[in-house]
Amino acid sequence: MIPCREDEEGLVFEVQVTPGAKRTGLLGAHDGALKVAVSAQPEKGKANRALVVLLGQLFGVGRSQVTIIKGEHRRRKVVRVAGVSPRTLRSLVRERSRER
Repeated sequence: MIPCREDEEGLVFEVQVTPGAKRTGLLGAHDGALKVAVSAQPEKGKANRALVVLLGQLFGVGRSQVTIIKGEHRRRKVVRVAGVSPRTLRSLVRERSRER
């Protein structure tokens, strides 16, 4: 289970990012965070931009609806996704768990 909260702007939760991976994608839940991999390198904001694009695709929202609110220079980040509910996050993780 990934702890999350809703605020007036969207759903807030933690993400654990692995930059420089062979493939970009959702890895599941790990240590209370959504674990993802991005192929972009962690230089000049490339991995952060790739994360925003990936989360937008996973949640079916535009990039402008995904914001890194804490941890921009760390692998562990806090993000906000506008227009989604905790149920959507749980479904996404559950779906990924079944794929394994």
